[in-house]
Amino acid sequence: MKRHVLAIALAACAALAQAAAPAALAEPALVTPKALGAAMLAVTRAGERLVAVGERGTVLWSDDGGTRWQQAKVPVQAALTAVRFADARAGWAVGHLGVILKTEDGGRSWARQLDGVQAAAALQAAAGADDRAQRQAQRMVEEGPDKPFFDLEVIDARHAVAVGAYGLAFATSDGGAHWAPLPTASANPKSLHLYGVRVQGERWFMAGEQGLLLHSTDGGASFAPLASPYKGSFFGLLATREGALIAYGLRGSAWRSADAGNSWDRIELGSAVTLQAGIERAPGQLVLLGQTGELFASQDDGRSFASLKTPAGPLPAAGLATAPDGAWVIASLRGIRRAAP
Repeated sequence: MKRHVLAIALAACAALAQAAAPAALAEPALVTPKALGAAMLAVTRAGERLVAVGERGTVLWSDDGGTRWQQAKVPVQAALTAVRFADARAGWAVGHLGVILKTEDGGRSWARQLDGVQAAAALQAAAGADDRAQRQAQRMVEEGPDKPFFDLEVIDARHAVAVGAYGLAFATSDGGAHWAPLPTASANPKSLHLYGVRVQGERWFMAGEQGLLLHSTDGGASFAPLASPYKGSFFGLLATREGALIAYGLRGSAWRSADAGNSWDRIELGSAVTLQAGIERAPGQLVLLGQTGELFASQDDGRSFASLKTPAGPLPAAGLATAPDGAWVIASLRGIRRAAP
């Protein structure tokens, strides 16, 4: 209940988001014991540490495998939708109001690097003499910082990519000191939402609504559409260490490509649950998370999956990670849940 629910609510909440933007961007996240039960939208590993992000700028971290959590210092109250790390200390989180945050201490404290106001200005500057691009950028400036980022890929401590609503796509090559818009407009002329991004060397992949698939073969310098096997929304991508690419989304739809997106094979899960997240536990060992908390595991690099017993019981799940001891850690709208595998 992460990307697709956010997308459905986006239009209805745009006016409210714009009105609330100044306060949400100016005020730090409230530090409160209630944060332990906040709606959490993503969780990941930072070395041996677990870091989770969620509503109203809530960031939690745990050094004991997810048994106990502490709240981080965060400079905004915007909902955070994705978090990833380059190593045990350097990482980014992205979210609503065009927010991109950076940490250098493993998620204990965060600094803002970009927001929707700055993103709109950057798009306007990059539009140059292109009339269509200028109109779109001007519209973003006028509408205010109401557009969220949905996903994030961290390549290393200096390089990261963020994608989001209405085709938002930004990248940094200097650790986040500067974020620049990516040239995806011609490959995504309808400005469809982008829900997933993954990088395999010089090949970059993005996935979004209405079956949208984009790729770059030159490290993000240019993008082109890929022929899609599916017309529904993709809510995420999983790039494996053996070179496969898994695209997943609505109603149990999952597809695998072994040739950089040129052709796709449907993955039969035997379930119509919408898929929210995917991780690779070890080479060839993949896990997909359904929005009800159901897990699907593969031992053959995504060629086939088997349903696992829901480890934490039915819950509105949004993100998945594994603790250092192998336990499942699930980010949900009811907080963080830890369960033995």
